[in-house]
Amino acid sequence: MAATATIAVRPPSRRRRLLALAPYALLIPGLLWLLYFFVWPVFQMLLMSLSSGTLDSGFRLTFTTKPYVDALTRFPSQWGNSLLYAGIATLIDFLIGFPVAYTIAFRGGRWKNLLLFLVIAPFFTSFLIRTISWQILLGDEGPVLAFLKHSLGVVPVDFSVLYSPIAVIAGLTYNFLPFMILPLYVALEKIDGRLLEAAGDLYANPWQTFRRVTFPLSLPGVFAGTILTFIPAMGDYVNAELLGSPKTRMIGNVIQGRFLQTNDYPVASALSIVLMVGILAAVLIYARRLGTEELTG
Repeated sequence: MAATATIAVRPPSRRRRLLALAPYALLIPGLLWLLYFFVWPVFQMLLMSLSSGTLDSGFRLTFTTKPYVDALTRFPSQWGNSLLYAGIATLIDFLIGFPVAYTIAFRGGRWKNLLLFLVIAPFFTSFLIRTISWQILLGDEGPVLAFLKHSLGVVPVDFSVLYSPIAVIAGLTYNFLPFMILPLYVALEKIDGRLLEAAGDLYANPWQTFRRVTFPLSLPGVFAGTILTFIPAMGDYVNAELLGSPKTRMIGNVIQGRFLQTNDYPVASALSIVLMVGILAAVLIYARRLGTEELTG
């Protein structure tokens, strides 16, 4: 009868256990920062949205739902403007950004770094200054409309773009375009060129290669780009404030006014909570429909 050999398993040493915990310890500063500067303010905003009172008399936690009723019923046009403008700006950014990212990734060559620098160059200028510059570009006597009106005569003299939905969407599109291009570029640049060559060897034409290989492999970039564009555009108020009119106000303008002008903190907090929860739900649904659920896990 063969003897069975027993191997003694030594328990991990204390040093090994500490080394195993080291990666988790490195997360502590980031977690503390996130808890103090994001989770705690959101919790305070949630409590404020359930409170009653005024700034003079003080706010008391009464668990009232009136701020949420007001947030959902009193500002339908602003909610509609936010969804419409942010959606259109995101779509235009995608239509512009995908060809740009594709060109940089596959045709950039030695100019790739320069092209990427040109994409991020607007970030070296203040967001506010970039938006104000669009007031000049889209003004009635600005370089664009003045040329079309007086030099070419293809636009009526009384035609105006500034303070219209077109101006707001143009500002959103311009300001958030780099947030679309960069994730698309990263996803496209990671595609193995041998896969594209294999598709050609299997008699796929360039369009079939793009539709069945390139675009499906770029979906993580499409997801990230659309989210990074839509979310800030949805909550933006600077473009609507500087390029729009009272009819083009977005929900961000309402939140700003309720916090800073009317001091209606409960409704402002409720609007912020509804906006945050709505965007989170839309992201989860969008990720599931796009097949990129792992990106939100």
